[in-house]
Amino acid sequence: MNMNNSSDSEKVIVTERLCRNFQVRLKAEGLGASIRNFFKPVHKTVEAVKNLDIEITRGEIIGFLGPNGAGKTTTLKMLSGLLVPSSGSMRVLGHNPFERQTDFLKKISLVMGQKQNLWWDLPPLETFAIHKSIYQIEDNSYKERIDELISMLEIEDCLQTQTRRLSLGQRMRCELAVSLLHQPEILFLDEPTIGLDILMQKKIRSFLLDYHRRFRPTILLTSHYMDDVAALAQRVIVIDLGSKIFDGGLRELTDKIHPDKLISVIFNQLPADQLIKQIGKLVFNDGMYFKFRVKRSAVPEIAAKLYSTGQVADLSIEDPPLEDIMGQLFIAGASQTKSQP
Repeated sequence: MNMNNSSDSEKVIVTERLCRNFQVRLKAEGLGASIRNFFKPVHKTVEAVKNLDIEITRGEIIGFLGPNGAGKTTTLKMLSGLLVPSSGSMRVLGHNPFERQTDFLKKISLVMGQKQNLWWDLPPLETFAIHKSIYQIEDNSYKERIDELISMLEIEDCLQTQTRRLSLGQRMRCELAVSLLHQPEILFLDEPTIGLDILMQKKIRSFLLDYHRRFRPTILLTSHYMDDVAALAQRVIVIDLGSKIFDGGLRELTDKIHPDKLISVIFNQLPADQLIKQIGKLVFNDGMYFKFRVKRSAVPEIAAKLYSTGQVADLSIEDPPLEDIMGQLFIAGASQTKSQP
């Protein structure tokens, strides 16, 4: 399987002031109002995506994040050509996605955790054959690709089973296989691990990392599982209420929102109250186990101070959970949006 050899610095996704609005019919309360609304419906405009500017270069893995209703799926549907923007512009691999040109469609793939590309009543192997015909994949290339994907995704045992009889984990791995058969240059992943257990989530993440390492597709990923983002994304774009509120690396996001770290300590004897007060803000305590929130700049000094007491059985230093960081970012983003005229 050979991916495109174009320069990694090539911009493959560019949007400028991209917007998508929807007309939503308002529901009236009361019988009389409902009757009037039936004949003269009242609508309001919902701005799902507002003035979105993004640039993504070839081979990047981007975590595309935001709360429910932020506009993530709407954006992916526009980038893949399923929705037409209300205003603004976008280019994906040099194409206008909403023109749905054949050459463009052969270069992208959209995987949605709550939708399916597999035929429900057919075994996956037959769906693969249908996609081979649709994308006009030559026999030798098809055999090479399918054998490799079956091995990487460990799906040999479910290829002949009717799709409706597969477990969610088996079905999701087969969904990835069928979406990658035509070797897309860009892979849009919308909640690919939703509903999966922890073990299966890890398998999917491991596969995506291995696949990206070997074939270098550009991946735009949405997920509510922060472990997906931490494991896969090289960069994150965060939107809230349709607007971009952050674009950068995970470390940059952490430093911006949470300029501190968590120090977890297991003491071999109960520490004095004076020592506890000197460490930082105590956020959790259970017996000899203590967790403190400490300014990043003070971590080396605090760690040295703790070890010098001779009372430390174990010590670990970590960033706050990504869920906490994202929650604070959404709150800050919503406050900024409300304050704008």
